[in-house]
Amino acid sequence: MDIKPIKTDTDYRAALKEVETLMMTKSNTLEGEKLDVLVTLIEAYEHKHFPLDLPDPVEAIKFEMEQKGLTVKDLEPMIGKSNRVYEVLNRKRSLTLKMIWKLHQELGIPAESLIKQPIQTHIN
Repeated sequence: MDIKPIKTDTDYRAALKEVETLMMTKSNTLEGEKLDVLVTLIEAYEHKHFPLDLPDPVEAIKFEMEQKGLTVKDLEPMIGKSNRVYEVLNRKRSLTLKMIWKLHQELGIPAESLIKQPIQTHIN
């Protein structure tokens, strides 16, 4: 097994090509183990060089609502009465620490996303 660290874009592209040739290999074989190691190296390289930015709090909440089929009523235990939920979703009210904690606990939204500075929308 000839595997080396991925340090450059050229190394990265070569590793991706190698993975492509190994995609149909069976696990518990030499090729399968090579695939596992290459995927781990590629993921580490991508995490370092292509980090994903977390969504802002409102977008994170809306995404979870869509994914889980939640309504404004479902968010009331975490945010407050429906008018307060609408204020948060329309960026008229910021999340409180208590809301952040409840949304994180109940919906699994990363706390890092919930405490991120919200995107400012300008209404003319």
